Amino acid sequence: MPFQKFLDYLQLEKNYSKHTITAYKNDLERFFEYCVEEFQQENIAEVNYSQIRSWIVSLVDSGLDNRSVNRKVASLKAYYKFLLKVQQIEVNPLAKHKALKTSKKVETPFSEKEMFAVLNELEFTDDFEGVRDKLIIELFYATGMRRIELVELKLQSVDFSNKTIKVLGKRNKERIVPLMTSVEKYLKEYLALREAYVNEASKDCLFLLKNGHKIYENLVYRIINKYFSRASTKLKKSPHILRHTFATHLLNKGADLNAVKELLGHSSLASTQVYTHNSIAELKRQYNEAHPRNEKN
Repeated sequence: MPFQKFLDYLQLEKNYSKHTITAYKNDLERFFEYCVEEFQQENIAEVNYSQIRSWIVSLVDSGLDNRSVNRKVASLKAYYKFLLKVQQIEVNPLAKHKALKTSKKVETPFSEKEMFAVLNELEFTDDFEGVRDKLIIELFYATGMRRIELVELKLQSVDFSNKTIKVLGKRNKERIVPLMTSVEKYLKEYLALREAYVNEASKDCLFLLKNGHKIYENLVYRIINKYFSRASTKLKKSPHILRHTFATHLLNKGADLNAVKELLGHSSLASTQVYTHNSIAELKRQYNEAHPRNEKN
């Protein structure tokens, strides 16, 4: 494979996740196939920008949205940066490329009313799966962690004495998140039931299936979608929306942006600022309701 050293570099030096590395690999393979088919070019280190531009046009023509095209180009750009680093090329053909324009994507979080309906009004069975599902929702809302972060939680991630939970984020960066008393209660209830289902292979994993295997991402998505479909009419009901809800509700209640950044595990404040859209809308609502000079119709 012409870019195996690059993939090894992403894994060993950049600490990228398996999911991210697979995405880079797929993007590069598709580009390589395009170069061979269209230009009989098997050495993509020698590809020029006009050829790359042709590939970009073909992606757009295939119906791919600009955001997805930009992600694929970002994979290619990272590869050429690596080739520069190891001195296999002298000029990055994508150095002056400008990303395609995209519309600003604003996720709509669940309201406090919807969260209350799911966590306080819906009935969860009191068996292993019901208790586990309730805990998953509580944990997402209480910590704002990503889906893969929840899947990868270990038993030792939970520290009951300090009331914290250790989360392994992107690029293996650890962060400590407070553990609310209400979540602690559900955790202990779940752990008591978990003992009957654990096996040797999954003994260190926090969340399990009924067959004893480690839980997986698609099931976590289905769990969130299942319960929130009963309480919300929003089109998108996913773990990511719960992460967005966590951040938005904190900001609406006056939490410091930097504190939310740390809780979410963001490397830059810019990543956290996308969650301020809804908090600003809430701020305007409260302002309009409270200010004596505002004309209320």
